[in-house]
Amino acid sequence: MRKSVFMNPTFAAGFHASRAARTFAGKTAAIAAVLALGGCISFGSEPPESLITLTPTAVSAAATDLTDTTMQDQQAIAVLSPETPAMLDVTRVPVQVTDTKIAYLQDAVWVEKPARLFRRLLGETLRSRGEVLVLDNDDVTQMATQYLRGTLLDMTYDVPSSSVVVRFDAMRTDADGTVLTRRFEARESGIAAEAELVGPALNRAANQVAADVSDWVLATP
Repeated sequence: MRKSVFMNPTFAAGFHASRAARTFAGKTAAIAAVLALGGCISFGSEPPESLITLTPTAVSAAATDLTDTTMQDQQAIAVLSPETPAMLDVTRVPVQVTDTKIAYLQDAVWVEKPARLFRRLLGETLRSRGEVLVLDNDDVTQMATQYLRGTLLDMTYDVPSSSVVVRFDAMRTDADGTVLTRRFEARESGIAAEAELVGPALNRAANQVAADVSDWVLATP
C-alpha cells in the first residue's frame, strides 16, 4: 500500500505549534544575546560616580593678550595633541598587569581622552613660565614659529610595582627646521589599585612630566 504524503491533522497542528514555539524561542534568544552584548560594551544605565582629570599645578596669569605686535616681538610655540597607543585612546585608565597583559582600572574614567588632557596641561605649564607665547588651540597653531609634539606612551597603573607611570616622547621643531627629541618619565610608587588614589597620583606624575618638558623647551637655545 502506498503511504499517504499528507500529515495527520492532529499531528500537523502539533508540529506547526512546536515549530512556531521553536521559532519564537530562537528569536527571543537572539534578542537576549544582543542586549547582553550591549551591556558588555557600555556603562549601562548607571553613570560613573565621578570622573578624573588633569589639573595644572602651575597656572598662567590672567589677561594676557595675543596681538600681531606681540607675535613680532616674541616667538610662539604651538603645543600639538600627542599621539597615543590604542590602550590610551579611550577614557579608561590602563593597568599593566604583566608584560603582555593589559586591563582597565575599575571605576577610573577620564573626563575625556588622555591626549587632550595632557596637551592642555603641557600648554598651561609652559604658559605659566611667561617666557614664550603658547598656542594650544588648533585654530591658531599656524601662527607659531616653533612646534612641540610627541607621543604619550603611558598614563597607566603598573601592577607589579604598585605605581603610576606617565611617559612622554617629546619632539620640538624650531623655526629653522631643527628637530630635537627627548623622553620624559615620572612615576609614583606605593599606590593601591583604587580609582580614588590612582587619579591624583597620575595627576601629580603628569604635572612633573609637563614641568620637565617645559624646562627642556625653554632651556633649548
